[in-house]
Amino acid sequence: MKQSPGGEPLRPAVIVPRQYLFPFILLTSLFALWGVANNMTDVLLATFKRIMSMSDFQTAWIQVAFYGSYFCLALPAAMFIRRYTYKAGVLLGLGLFAAGALLFYPASLTMVYGHFLIALFILAGGLSILETSANPYAIVMGPEQTATRRLNLAQSFNPLGSITGVLIGKFFILSELNQATEAERAQMAVEQLRQVQQGELAAVMGPYVVVALVIGVIWVLIAVTRFPQATETDKSLRLGATIRRLFRQKHYTRGVVAQFFYVGAQIGVWSFTIRYIMSNLDLNEASASTYYLASIILFSTARFVCTGLMKYVGPHVLLWVMAALASGLSGVVILVGGYAGAIALVGISGCMSLMFPTIYGLAIKGLGEDTKIGASGLIMAILGGAVLTAIQGQISDMFGIHIAYLVPLVCFLVILHYGLTGYRAGMPAPVRA
Repeated sequence: MKQSPGGEPLRPAVIVPRQYLFPFILLTSLFALWGVANNMTDVLLATFKRIMSMSDFQTAWIQVAFYGSYFCLALPAAMFIRRYTYKAGVLLGLGLFAAGALLFYPASLTMVYGHFLIALFILAGGLSILETSANPYAIVMGPEQTATRRLNLAQSFNPLGSITGVLIGKFFILSELNQATEAERAQMAVEQLRQVQQGELAAVMGPYVVVALVIGVIWVLIAVTRFPQATETDKSLRLGATIRRLFRQKHYTRGVVAQFFYVGAQIGVWSFTIRYIMSNLDLNEASASTYYLASIILFSTARFVCTGLMKYVGPHVLLWVMAALASGLSGVVILVGGYAGAIALVGISGCMSLMFPTIYGLAIKGLGEDTKIGASGLIMAILGGAVLTAIQGQISDMFGIHIAYLVPLVCFLVILHYGLTGYRAGMPAPVRA
């Protein structure tokens, strides 16, 4: 055991102090909740492609609305929680999350694609506020030495929610789709097609309304539980000065860029997994979603493993190793295809498991009083999920689903660079004994 300068044994720093345990558990449940929402949304691309006979680019607007909202709400969320508290931000985010989910009901009645996009925008705005609040909140709920491990621990429960979201999509949405092809739908009478679409959109709406009810229960539990305040006594914003200081932190700015490309990679990989599997293995949406489920299970398992490995291996080392492996697997997806491509596509999820919280933890390190605004920048980087997924959808329409996976490949190369050198740019050099 390591010893202090006085010769007394040093106890290893705890990940979560005992007095914060129950609030931390409630906070961790939020990571699972937005995992449910994120992966139910990924399923919607294949769903609306079938229901409304859309192109890949048109369905990608689901992710544009979803992750565009993250971008729009992250900075206002940071200003809100700086003025008030992280807990207030959590409650506001949960309220918008529930409101957006409930709006799926009227959207299913109007049967207008744009109304679903509005509901998703509001829902994702709530998630943006939640992530802007919960990620840095997890970091400050314990010793600074274990901040990255604590965030990885909390984020480890996000894939459990993701698995739930995929299962909901598989058994309650995709399995309810009418298997009539685009050509067969074009031959249907207007009223017949409308009846088919009504049934399919009702299947989309139901799970979101149930999720809204669950959110209501979590909101009440958090509201009545005493949380650590974790707020500055100086509530003045001084946004311009804060942003200037953040731009001087090169490890932070490069972390924002890396996060933009990571989220673009993750959303692109998952959004088109079902399409890729259907194209390569000649399966329908419900059957192809089994591979998507396998991806999320591997993602979840690998995150727990990587969190444990961080006790022995530096987070930045794991980051660049996984980015390099993901790049290689992306090459297989693009060039090989078939079962090998399908297996490689599932394998990429294992590599992605640690990337978001690790980039986040490395980028936010040492920001001090600028942490809240810095956190909003890292959440705004989620815009990558909107921009790069739309580009991937356009490439898929033009050149095929295989070539579209060049977009995640480029993203992983950017992350590889950050893990090797970018994370320490501008950071003080370590002092050698």
